[in-house]
Amino acid sequence: MAEEDPGAAAPPHGCPGTSSAQAGRAAACQGCPNQGLCAGPAPAPDPAIEEIKEKMKTVKHKILVLSGKGGVGKSTFSAHLAHGLAEDETKQIALLDTDICGPSIPKIMGIEGEQVHQSGSGWSPVYVEENLCVMSVGFLLSGPDDAVIWRGPKKNGMIKQFLRDVDWGEIDYLIVDTPPGTSDEHLSIVQYLSSSHIDGAVIITTPQEISLQDVRKEINFCHKVKLPIIGVVENMSGFICPKCKIESQIFPPTTGGAEKMCQNLNISLLGKVPLDPQIGKSCDQGQSFFSEIPESPATSSYRNIIQRIQEYCGLHHSQEKLSNQGME
Repeated sequence: MAEEDPGAAAPPHGCPGTSSAQAGRAAACQGCPNQGLCAGPAPAPDPAIEEIKEKMKTVKHKILVLSGKGGVGKSTFSAHLAHGLAEDETKQIALLDTDICGPSIPKIMGIEGEQVHQSGSGWSPVYVEENLCVMSVGFLLSGPDDAVIWRGPKKNGMIKQFLRDVDWGEIDYLIVDTPPGTSDEHLSIVQYLSSSHIDGAVIITTPQEISLQDVRKEINFCHKVKLPIIGVVENMSGFICPKCKIESQIFPPTTGGAEKMCQNLNISLLGKVPLDPQIGKSCDQGQSFFSEIPESPATSSYRNIIQRIQEYCGLHHSQEKLSNQGME
């Protein structure tokens, strides 16, 4: 065993090590004489970013639907947002399911078992209506019970293909349904769309503190990657009895719920959607809740939230056009 050189300089406290991705870039590396050697050349940008930028030129608005916690109704909201926007037959809507391991959108939209077809211009999405199309890894599986057992790089590659190789056409709204958390899939989506214009994220929560804890992490993620936040939706916000019309708190907002959190963080609360058993039934049957139960208080809440999202996107689009004109 070779003896250590007594004259060699000790690594600085907190040194990430030469094999780390943070080598030469961490705070502890500042002032280290070997910083330049450790950092090495900057990695080349992924060429797919520019390819996706070109593909996304035909997509007017891009909305990400996020949630820190699973099971808060994020995919349900994404599907209802798509259905609500598609009620305007002059608009073209696309829904992209990037929940690689748990693709529930095909079931919710009533197109489970459909197949994706390849054409000269790329993958063709599956159409629910003439102005509403969907893409999901669920269409690529041999059966609904098949497990997707992939590591991060393969999941990221699938998201890249969805954004670059799907023939979306002229789209007014692209809604991206994401899995819970703040990791691989989320970073990939933001990275690949970094050269395109993302209107922002809609964050879904439920009233209880255990959900709000993870939502705060999601909000922090958005700030760190410079992703605008359109607002927060509080799902399962009370239950209104269909007979006596009395409201009960199924998930008590012990710390003030989404409303208090939004006030503290200076974020818009887009609205609260009450529990309605018919929502789950409609999702299981692959039907639009809007057309099945048009008089439900939840339907009214959804419509108000969708209107606020449309207003935000319209204002954001106008501001971007003015900004671009100022740069010319």
